[in-house]
Amino acid sequence: MRFAAIALGTTLALAGPVSLAQAAPVDNEPLAAFTANARTTQQAPAAWAAGTRAYLVITTPGDTTAVRNAVAANGGSVFSSFDAIGVIVAHSTSASFATTMRGVSGVQKVGATRTSDVPADAYNPALPANPSQAAAPSTEPVRSDMTQIKADQAWAVNPGSASVKVGILDTGVDDQHQDLAPNFNAADSVSCAYGKADTRIGAWRDVDQHGTHVAGTVAAAKNGKGAIGVAPGVKISSVRIAEPGSTLFFAENTICGLVWSGDHGFKVTNNSYYTDPWQFNCPNNLDQAAILEGVGRAQAYAEGKGSLQVAAAGNSNVDLANKTTDSSSPNDSTPVTRTITNDCLDIPAELPGVVTVAANGTSGTSKASFSNFGRDVIEVSAPGESVYSTVPGGKYSSLSGTSMASPHVAGVAALMASANPAYTPADLRAKLGEQATDLACPSDARCTGTTAKNSFFGEGRVDALKAVGGSTPPQPGTSFENLTDVTVSDNTTVESAITVSGVSGNAPSTLKVGVDIKHTYIGDLKVDLVAPDGSVYVLHNRTGSSTDNIVQTYTVNASSEVANGVWKLRVNDNASADTGKIDAWNLTF
Repeated sequence: MRFAAIALGTTLALAGPVSLAQAAPVDNEPLAAFTANARTTQQAPAAWAAGTRAYLVITTPGDTTAVRNAVAANGGSVFSSFDAIGVIVAHSTSASFATTMRGVSGVQKVGATRTSDVPADAYNPALPANPSQAAAPSTEPVRSDMTQIKADQAWAVNPGSASVKVGILDTGVDDQHQDLAPNFNAADSVSCAYGKADTRIGAWRDVDQHGTHVAGTVAAAKNGKGAIGVAPGVKISSVRIAEPGSTLFFAENTICGLVWSGDHGFKVTNNSYYTDPWQFNCPNNLDQAAILEGVGRAQAYAEGKGSLQVAAAGNSNVDLANKTTDSSSPNDSTPVTRTITNDCLDIPAELPGVVTVAANGTSGTSKASFSNFGRDVIEVSAPGESVYSTVPGGKYSSLSGTSMASPHVAGVAALMASANPAYTPADLRAKLGEQATDLACPSDARCTGTTAKNSFFGEGRVDALKAVGGSTPPQPGTSFENLTDVTVSDNTTVESAITVSGVSGNAPSTLKVGVDIKHTYIGDLKVDLVAPDGSVYVLHNRTGSSTDNIVQTYTVNASSEVANGVWKLRVNDNASADTGKIDAWNLTF
């Protein structure tokens, strides 16, 4: 695909949209079956010839010998084979190859992965350039994208564990960059361009700049130079799935990258692309049905091995929950305008288990103008405009796109995995949404849903501080905060506590109580501040009728109370039908 990144001061730098959504499984075989170790088997293909096309041949996972033999017997050659998921990558110059193979016993699906020839480079790939490095910057300012998701506060609690590996499935990574080298894991890096693992040193390097930029957002080192990633303590590996020249990500490349990720223990992967050449793959097309099957199996395999995939929602400013047309595909030859439905999926982003990320604007609370959206499609959001990060050659650049939002989420997931090593991909995916900061719809009719979950932001903007179990560090002795969500159910009373220490004497007569309660009918609520000695100060008492949410700072004369001790925010719901949560609250002395 043409990933979604916009260079500041330029037009679309890496053209075309990336997109995501949720989808039903498309596999013939149960996804749970794809858990055996993936084995990539290869036989030497014939010499490259003009007209060589690539195909996915789908069969039962396990021993694929019979089907691989059938490929060779029917005018093809096996380029690579992923036996654990029953996917064979075949090359052929025969126009009838797919039709013939569909009639072979044991073959479930066959589909061409491109509408252009396989490049000759596939048979003897050139290594990407290893650029000379610019002098390192002498400063490392904390950027606004990091403060918006509270990554700067998270670093003080847990900057990420070196035992957590994040895979950057992209155009490659400049591993020599001074901000990436400290966290780069060469042992688990690879090129999967053309659909076969190339483990030569440097095969993983960037054939563009996109992957290096993404890598820096995830885990640029906190070393006083240039930029800091969301999770500066984790390890990153490059899995180059883009082909040189075209920088396209074909299905066989994606499959190779996802299987590699599962086999090499990546806790999280970032996927800021869609699988070329089809922006949306439709199950009623035989070629695209095979692509759906093959990539779906690879994602299920990686997830079964403990890997969470995070992906970008795309830059077309379209509603992914209401697909109608696609005019950008195929992007490796001549695009045509075709009618599509929601059964047509942007992959890997729209596959089950993948976290779908929309982009926030520079304010942190708006939708970036280019970002795709969709009710029950977008999972979470993150900063995606004017994101400053690493690019090859020791340099830095600001880019915009959902490609830039996604690695923020991958970094938060990596922090969460660092703090909670036992979390499964499903745990990480759920917690990213639960801990996100709710963002209300703007005055835009396209945004539907509630503040807690809507079509623009999903469950909200990710929160790195909550991911590591931290709370906002107070100004010494003056400010304390609790960010742990507490559910407020019908006709119940709940409390959230803050322990105050290091404050001498009594609380002031102007104690500030900041309250952030998400609730769809605040007239149901009574909200009290409970002092350490049990004294109750009423903050809100069933006013506001059907208004949503209490986001307000109250001033309380608490001068008779000793400051140190356990203070509580007590919320009493007095009716049925509307519920909510204490999202956060704070005390400022």
